[in-house]
Amino acid sequence: MDGVKAIVVAGLSGGSGKSVVSVGLTAAWTGVGRVVAPFKKGPDYIDAGWLQCAAGRNCYNLDPYLVAPEIITASFRQRSVGADLALVEGNRGLFDGVTASGGYSTAELAVMLDLPVLLVVDCTKTTRTIAALVLGCQRFDERVRLAGVVLNRVATERQRRIITEAVEGATGVPVVGSVPRLGRDIFPMRHLGMIPYQEYDGTAQALDLLACTARESIDLARVEAAMQPVLPAGGAETIDLVSLPQHRDVRIGILQDAAFQFYYPENLAALQRCGAELVPINALADPGLPPLDGLYIGGGFPETSASELAVNSSFRASVLAAAEGGLPIYAECGGLIYLGASIVLADGEYPLVGLFPVRFGMAKKPQAHGYSIFSVTGENPFYPQGLRVKGHEFRYSTILDWPGDPLQLVVKMERGTGFMAGRDGLCYRNVLALYTHVHAEGTPAWAAGFVACCRRFRRDR
Repeated sequence: MDGVKAIVVAGLSGGSGKSVVSVGLTAAWTGVGRVVAPFKKGPDYIDAGWLQCAAGRNCYNLDPYLVAPEIITASFRQRSVGADLALVEGNRGLFDGVTASGGYSTAELAVMLDLPVLLVVDCTKTTRTIAALVLGCQRFDERVRLAGVVLNRVATERQRRIITEAVEGATGVPVVGSVPRLGRDIFPMRHLGMIPYQEYDGTAQALDLLACTARESIDLARVEAAMQPVLPAGGAETIDLVSLPQHRDVRIGILQDAAFQFYYPENLAALQRCGAELVPINALADPGLPPLDGLYIGGGFPETSASELAVNSSFRASVLAAAEGGLPIYAECGGLIYLGASIVLADGEYPLVGLFPVRFGMAKKPQAHGYSIFSVTGENPFYPQGLRVKGHEFRYSTILDWPGDPLQLVVKMERGTGFMAGRDGLCYRNVLALYTHVHAEGTPAWAAGFVACCRRFRRDR
């Protein structure tokens, strides 16, 4: 691992341009043959997906709220092995965390990993004030090392020159790039935010444009010179996150298509470490489920593919039959919706699997957003009762009709919204469906319980 160097890309706020810079740098370096290990400070699936595309390798999530510090450090070091460069994209503003003291922020992650920060600032309609903002970040927490600044949305050469002189004069931090203000977003957008790469037809062209923008607007050599060597994996680390067993005795299907794409690679690796062979499945195109011992339906945007999901009635019927037959199924958010009766959109109502008698709708604003905590209160096939789990939620969907009693839901929300009345977790036979997303390296019981249930099903059928 000698020679691997890394940096954290952070911003002053969400929407400052971190993703443009992070994905652009990754695509530009990859395009000239450098091996880049990408990471995303989460929770996040969409930005991570674009970083994965740009790097041509998995983008792993480093979330200090969901995952213990020693696991984050082990993940970063072990999953940087074999790379030339490692890049960590932050989230929100540099010091924004869960608490007023900045707990679980991008700044805390940078300190935890002992990495310098490349700060992206939105320069819209401002000049010297940018220097005050950078100076504030520099002095706010002196443990955080600002290695460089990238100016974003710069309108003129005069604006770039004034801001550069002001920032470097006031702080001594070099300005290593200036991205011009463009007439449109480089990333494809819609009302829900960035479009996941799985749903976008022009992914290659978008990555080419981002790489070109990085090459023309950012001094790549200066950024690389500012990067910090990564400590080698091993030492005090007692957990191996990258080795997989040779023997895998259960088959777990993973719905991976334009409708369902929100999976942490850590979750998939955890299932493999527990002995699962993963089988990719397309709910839009495949006629039915193959022989399986379990099924994992992650999040995504089933509403944008509702007509295609509805038309594939044979696949929906196979999922329903498998669930009725006792197949272990774990579903998160979009997966929960898919197992419902139908979804009502502006152009009509679309039938879904029909396992749970729920009619879903869509709101214009988020119905749940952010970190969550639940405790397991009811019997279910995967989690032990009494377990406390950290997760996160992000949904626009609403529950239009459900004849059940909230007390039937098997988890109680300590933080967050859940499905209804402060609870989450629809359960039927060996199926558990929740709005809450979990991270396997923060909740080891998830993969262990899921695979154990699959193993029992395979043995007993």
